[in-house]
Amino acid sequence: MDIVLDVKALSKVYGSKGNIYTALDHIDLQIEAGEFVGIMGPSGAGKTTLLNVISTIDKPTSGTITVGGENIEAMNENKLASFRRNKLGFIFQEFNLLDTLTLKENIILPLTLAKMRPALVDKKAAEICEILGISEILSKYPYEVSGGQKQRAAAARAIITEPALILADEPTGALDSKSSQELLQCLSEINKSKNATIMLVTHDAFAASYCHRLLFIKDGKFFAELVRGNNSRREFFPKILDVLAAIGGKNNDMI
Repeated sequence: MDIVLDVKALSKVYGSKGNIYTALDHIDLQIEAGEFVGIMGPSGAGKTTLLNVISTIDKPTSGTITVGGENIEAMNENKLASFRRNKLGFIFQEFNLLDTLTLKENIILPLTLAKMRPALVDKKAAEICEILGISEILSKYPYEVSGGQKQRAAAARAIITEPALILADEPTGALDSKSSQELLQCLSEINKSKNATIMLVTHDAFAASYCHRLLFIKDGKFFAELVRGNNSRREFFPKILDVLAAIGGKNNDMI
């Protein structure tokens, strides 16, 4: 299996001299093509820092990050911009949709900027929006639809470029339970049908139960790993809660 993400000896240190805070402490991580991997941990554990460094929003203090065979530390700013656009897909807690564009216009914006042929753009949009269940509302503007529909449109925009790696940062954080479940089911379907590689950062055991593999981070280091295997989500859920309890995480969600 191809390795999509390869992180080696990754550290991130803030401050200097007597006032140093180590957010990441020699992290090693590999994600294979087609995996749906979750990163969990209590507040301040380092999971958001890890996401920010992998996504090139922040720079590591030391270590290497390779995505799709490309070492991002060796890239200049111009190449990094192209890399983000072509190799990474982002789904954040905030939808980050443009209210002046329809949902379809928001979704196809990356392909439009890449000057892809309109016929191919329409084909890709139709296919991905069918999976996400938003085909009937593409002519609407973001302010005319629900939060769950906005987030599925944001997910479609992230996925339509067929990136090597999709990074999802608390994507259900602003959604109600029904909308959260709909989004997670859609991400799971895209993972299966498109062999999409997804890294989900979450504090929510319900969201994490959709993942194939979970890595738990504490004090900037990986603390434990859970593999779902043949377990159902219902069987996987209490195992997640047990690890969260061991590292000080909290979760009140019910499956």
